[in-house]
Order: sequence, then C-alpha cells, then structure tokens
Amino acid sequence: MSVVWNQISTPKGQIIMSKRYFLVREDILPESILKTVQVKEMLASGSVASVSEAVEKLGLARSTYYKYRDGVHAFFDAKSLEIINISLLLKHISGILSGVLNCIASYRGNVLTINQNLPLNGVALVTIALSIDELSISVEELMTHLAGLNGVVRAEIIGRG
Repeated sequence: MSVVWNQISTPKGQIIMSKRYFLVREDILPESILKTVQVKEMLASGSVASVSEAVEKLGLARSTYYKYRDGVHAFFDAKSLEIINISLLLKHISGILSGVLNCIASYRGNVLTINQNLPLNGVALVTIALSIDELSISVEELMTHLAGLNGVVRAEIIGRG
C-alpha cells in the first residue's frame, strides 16, 4: 500500500491541514466506495443527467455518495498512454491552429493539452501534448503532414512519454 502525505501550510509555516492518501486495490474496497467512484464516472461521461439518476441505477443512497464523493478518486495511470509533445511555430493567420488540430484529429490523434504563446513578429509558438495510442499513421508521417500544412513554419517533437 502506498501512503502520500498532503500538507497545506500558511506563508508563516503553520500547518492548516494535513491528510494522508492511500493507494488501495479495488478488490478490498467496500461496495459503497466503488459505487461512489462509478457515480462520479457516470456523471463525468454524461451517461446520466443527475446524481439522483446515477445513484438510483447503482442502488446507492444519495447520502452515501455525498459522504464519500470528495474523498474518493479513481487512479489514472498515465504510463498506460503513449504521449508525444510537439512544438510548432505557426504564422499568425486566422485558422492555422485549427488546421493543425484538424490534421491531428483526422489521423486519430488525441490532443491532451495546448499551449499557445502570444504572436511575435508574425509567428506564435504552440506546444501540444498528444496521445498517440490510436494514431492511424506513424508519428513521423504525422509530423511530415503537420510540417507541410499552410502556415506551419516549423514542427518538431520535443518529448515522448
């Protein structure tokens, strides 16, 4: 079992709140905790319209959901994703970034984050974190397509994870 401490302190160093977090296997959790996570997932995915609908489907008391909802979170293992970070230098022309995103989507790339700097001298630096788990072409081919788009001055991979 993994234990993580989280402390929040004032600027003077006084501890306001101290909590321990545990990473626990799913099969040993009580049903109410598991159902609380399921309710949160149903709400996040939009498969239900309300807490009432979700708890009713799962047979969980609303009070139980509200008791645990802020303290229970599903674990997301980012190691299971194939991610690349790309850097693009784009001309400051309306629609260029949109074309880049459409190109990525057309090859089933999944954009995770986008950071665009303010344009200077007619160009803007854009970095994109991209999940390539379902990419329908090779990363090299994608980069070639991106580099060939109108308005893309430079396209390069700056990281893999």
